[in-house]
Amino acid sequence: MRLGLIFLLLPGLAFAAVLERQTWAVDGVAREALVHVPDKIPDGGAPVVFVFHGRGGSMRQASRNMPFHAQWPEAIVVYPQGLATAGELTDPGGRETGWQTRAGAWDDRDLRFFDILLTDLRTRHAIDQRRIYATGHSNGGAFTYLLWAERGDVFAALAPSAAVLARGEGKLRQLRPKPLFHVASPADPLVKFAWQEGMLDYVLRLNGCGRLQPDAMGCTRYPSDSGCDVEVYLHDGGHRYPSATAPELIVKFFQAHPAR
Repeated sequence: MRLGLIFLLLPGLAFAAVLERQTWAVDGVAREALVHVPDKIPDGGAPVVFVFHGRGGSMRQASRNMPFHAQWPEAIVVYPQGLATAGELTDPGGRETGWQTRAGAWDDRDLRFFDILLTDLRTRHAIDQRRIYATGHSNGGAFTYLLWAERGDVFAALAPSAAVLARGEGKLRQLRPKPLFHVASPADPLVKFAWQEGMLDYVLRLNGCGRLQPDAMGCTRYPSDSGCDVEVYLHDGGHRYPSATAPELIVKFFQAHPAR
């Protein structure tokens, strides 16, 4: 594994955040991520947040638009870099970076990348096993849902944005109740809100929450007696990621939901 340092000056912050550019070999392919490690690991281990960029994005762009390390400096935050991947809604030729959204696609290269990342973090750092989270936007959000289906036991909670779990393989039946924070826009022209409503209706039933309130803009909390609460943040920005608001809200949700 190779390391490098990147300094990012985040808008509105008076300091340069240090992220390590790290490289791993996954089946002979070099895979990269930017990693924030807190100066002092908290007692009991550091929380871990995986942040997945959308189609055509990058780890550096994700660290700027979804700056979870600024919102939660006590956590280890990982911004993985996707590879060129054919999309289902856009880019069928696979010219842009992205993530697998179905189990078995691309020989599960992204699921294996995640496994290696997590194993390496557990080897090199004291992490809080009850506080491991994933979030992502669009294609990265779809991968977040796939991680819930395929690696669900790892996570305390998840926070996809503008995304659904790919249909057609019975993966919904693999989901087990987990706290969920979902970001969506009724004006999304790409990942239709009706699709996301269907996803949320399923999760709300799965987690034992109330019915979806699709007209409730802003944050709506759906409590669960089992602790698997759902929070839905609706915004009017279409398919864009609401950088000014979503990271802070998601961090608060994560902090309130360790694994039981």
